[in-house]
Amino acid sequence: MLPLTSYVSHSFTYNENKKNYSSFKFCTFASHPLTGFDLGGQVAIGFSHWKSPFPPSNHNLPSPDCVRSEASAVPPISDHLEPASCPASLSITPLPTCSGSQETICDSIPGFVVKISNKTSTSHLREGVLIIMVHYLLFSHNLCLFASILLVFSVAVKDVNVLLERERSEGTSSPSRADDSTLLNAATHSSILDDNSKSDSGLPEGRSKSSGLCFSDGKSRIDYILVYRKSSSQSEKREIFERNIRAEGLHMEKEASITNSDVIFLKLHAPWDVLCRYAELMNIRMPFRRKIFYMHRRHKFMSRMEKRINKFRGWLPRKPMKFDNDTLPDLEEGESFTAPFSRSRIHHFIIHNKDTFFNNATRSRIVHHILQRVKYEEGKNKMGLNRLLSNNSYEAAFPLHEGSYHSKNSIRTHGAENHRHLLYECWAWWGVWYKYQPLDLIRRYFGEKIGLYFAWLGWYTGMLFPAALVGLLVFLYGVFTLEHCQVSKEICQATDIIMCPICDQYCPYLRLSDSCIYAKVTHLFDNGATVFFAVFMAVWATVFLEFWKRRRAVLAYDWDLVDWEEEEEEIRPQFEAKYSKKERMNPISGKPEPYQAFTDKYSRLIVSASGIFFMILVVIAAVFGIVIYRVITVSTFAAFGWALIRNNSQVATTGTAVCINFCIIMLLNVLYEKVALLLTNLEQPRTESEWENSFTLKMFLFQFVNLNSSTFYIAFFLGRFTGRPGAYLRLINRWKLEECHPSGCLIDLCMQMGIIMVLKQTWNNFMELGSPLIQNWWTRRRLKREHGQNAKASFPQWERDYNLQPMNAYGLFDEYLEMILQFGFTTIFVAAFPLAPLLALINNIIEIRLDAYKFVTQWRRPLPSQAKDIGIWYGILEGIGILSVITNAFVIAVTSDFIPRLVYAYKYGPCAGQGRAGEGCMIGYVNASLSVFRVSDFEKRSEPRTNGSELSGEAVKYCRYRDYREPPDAAEPYSYTLQFWHVLAARLAFIIVFEHMVFAIKTLIAYLIPDLPKDLRDRMRREKYLIQEMMYEAELERLQKEKNEKKKKDKVHHKEWP
Repeated sequence: MLPLTSYVSHSFTYNENKKNYSSFKFCTFASHPLTGFDLGGQVAIGFSHWKSPFPPSNHNLPSPDCVRSEASAVPPISDHLEPASCPASLSITPLPTCSGSQETICDSIPGFVVKISNKTSTSHLREGVLIIMVHYLLFSHNLCLFASILLVFSVAVKDVNVLLERERSEGTSSPSRADDSTLLNAATHSSILDDNSKSDSGLPEGRSKSSGLCFSDGKSRIDYILVYRKSSSQSEKREIFERNIRAEGLHMEKEASITNSDVIFLKLHAPWDVLCRYAELMNIRMPFRRKIFYMHRRHKFMSRMEKRINKFRGWLPRKPMKFDNDTLPDLEEGESFTAPFSRSRIHHFIIHNKDTFFNNATRSRIVHHILQRVKYEEGKNKMGLNRLLSNNSYEAAFPLHEGSYHSKNSIRTHGAENHRHLLYECWAWWGVWYKYQPLDLIRRYFGEKIGLYFAWLGWYTGMLFPAALVGLLVFLYGVFTLEHCQVSKEICQATDIIMCPICDQYCPYLRLSDSCIYAKVTHLFDNGATVFFAVFMAVWATVFLEFWKRRRAVLAYDWDLVDWEEEEEEIRPQFEAKYSKKERMNPISGKPEPYQAFTDKYSRLIVSASGIFFMILVVIAAVFGIVIYRVITVSTFAAFGWALIRNNSQVATTGTAVCINFCIIMLLNVLYEKVALLLTNLEQPRTESEWENSFTLKMFLFQFVNLNSSTFYIAFFLGRFTGRPGAYLRLINRWKLEECHPSGCLIDLCMQMGIIMVLKQTWNNFMELGSPLIQNWWTRRRLKREHGQNAKASFPQWERDYNLQPMNAYGLFDEYLEMILQFGFTTIFVAAFPLAPLLALINNIIEIRLDAYKFVTQWRRPLPSQAKDIGIWYGILEGIGILSVITNAFVIAVTSDFIPRLVYAYKYGPCAGQGRAGEGCMIGYVNASLSVFRVSDFEKRSEPRTNGSELSGEAVKYCRYRDYREPPDAAEPYSYTLQFWHVLAARLAFIIVFEHMVFAIKTLIAYLIPDLPKDLRDRMRREKYLIQEMMYEAELERLQKEKNEKKKKDKVHHKEWP
């Protein structure tokens, strides 16, 4: 700010009685307007070094009897640094006489000086200037003189406006100390801010002051909330932090909580100049020109066809899944070209209203960016809000929701109250479960990172429709062909085939026909369409990922994320504290930073990997415990007193084992989370993103192994290594390993997948929504008990948001993890359970609305943040897609009976050598797949207590079991037959052929589907071209405008000064 060097002085004589004006003498000394403070905190305006354009007249030249020194008139601004504390008013004070000087000469008649006290408004100043101008016009009778004086005063008023605006911003953002004595009183709502803070209006004037979205002045919008307790011991760091916040230009206001006087809310507001400055630093893209879409020229024939098709569509009902923009307007923002914001080119951008140019999400992101770089203590890296949250200086930090999500009026008749209300009505409300998600509105309210999650979830759910449909058709195919299945017919009619006991001593002999129901159920899932469905799901996984890349590219283009790059992340405080003694130069920023030695880093990684391996062994131990449980309880259920349990001992064993396994899974998940945290912190990742990726990978490995280990056991190990009757393999030489059901092992795998999938998804949905619902209900109940029934309605918005639950500490990790594990269930063992995509589809339709309801109503508003993709989860999805090909190949070849049936039909059945395999070719398959065992060859500890006379009226001498072995009377009794080796070779060949074929198809599809759609590539190229043209045209227009204005000024100047 420049010191005061200029004054206006003039004198006149006025006779009130005679109503006449004497001769008017004028002298001025201003060549440029300057502003400053006097000792009373007032601003003076004057003019110096200005030479009169009129030729001097010797007879009218006044005597030099008055001298006014610039230095003595008003002290320089540096002598008085305190900002103005109140708004100003215009005053005209007499100019005292002074001693002579050669610089300044005026009449001896007393003059006056125009002064702006701190109560002067711009309108008052203009009124005062107008009075002076009228005086000059009346006294001088010289229009040319009047015009020159008017020009000088207009320049002065302009500078005063600048000064007043500067005073407002500095007076608002620079209080001396941030102590709790400046709090707003809850009853009177008196602000710590002076009236100058009202200059930057964040909301329209009509907005209610009690809405809880503004400061107490009802204008300045609240962009961010910090919460702390007065009893906290970190007050010194907090005061330094808040003082530095003011220095950054943010406005602040404090208010005590209505429910707890110890809780203090610190409200932050970013004025326009701060938003512009940091938007430029952060390279935030803002709209500067509406997009123009060009339609390709069509042939006349195509145009006529389109008209007829559109006419036909008019007769059909509207698409039920899309929103009606007439009924629910303003769901999507108008499309505009965007460019990184620049203050020097601010005239290029579309700014209809400064208050709405930066939306709420962008404002909150800018304020958070500032808070992350403000120091709270002297030191190289003692900065950032995250560190203050970790050391409990602040209890919470969050942006505000935009009011209530409920309204008394219908949105269809009165419109939405705010974006939160609009999101609830068109997204989180259960009545719109069948509609598409308003992704642009989600992104505008929650930011791109959360918007991408819901876009991915919606895309995954949409892609599940064809998978669920095909899986349902495969299941229905099994239902319709059930009566024609030769294998199930033979099993149901095999009343004379006696099966060997499936456990030691307590299990009785069984007829093969007793497993008729299980054979029919197995056919529903294991039929001729299963192989096709496995191939289809492997291709589906590839198509899903490839088309998601295209969808993500479209979203990145629409949301201006194509050129977005993550900022250089700050170092984690834990890493800094651990390695602060050793530093090296950062190659990007060029600043010294803590450095972790190579040996230290990899030794920690080895220890962490050992911890991961140990936890996987814990999972295997848990599975081993489940196996022992199944072995023991199958004998117990076989001797059960209740006939229903005794006759279905194996099903009861499988069902209870799955439920116990689910409980173990949920308990181990809690342990795994703590272990993953411990191992990740042990690795000491450098940045938050490295920490998040490391933690994500560990948690996924733990939970994936925990969830699928039992399923892998049932699919590939159950009944495979049990031995044969008379020579069973035993655990610890005591317990006989469990056998498959006589109808096969696939029914056990189906039960495992169905129960785990339904129970886990139900439990997850309950915990996701039920937990915050119960906690928020308890909070509301407590507040009603303490403050009355209508307490919540009277709370400001920050109080209501504070009583909501914060978002998970790991962000979207739990949401992504749940869906990725479900994706694994849907693809890895889908050959054994074709209904898995249908269950996943039903769950996801519910999941989208549950998550939407949770984000809109139950959680505090998360900080809007940007992201270009779903991060490390995409790589995990690709890994699951590759694993699904391998597992489905093994499920078809090893677990199901597809290969043994195929070998029998082409090699050993009635159609052997004929090159065909229908149901008629499967006659005799059941008998060929069962081997014969002589009962007298049982081990003593395996011999059943009953002799089987209750089945056939006489003691059983021979029983059957599932295997390909020689009969007891053969030269090599119980050895493998040739058919066993044929089946084994066919299984191995199928695995190799299936994997190579599916991988070739996946690779071909990935190659044929480009990552960017052709129309998007063309749009991006055209947009780049149009942006360059627009910027060039706008710059030419600006230069031409400046040139015209300069010509006009020169022309006016030439006329005035001939």
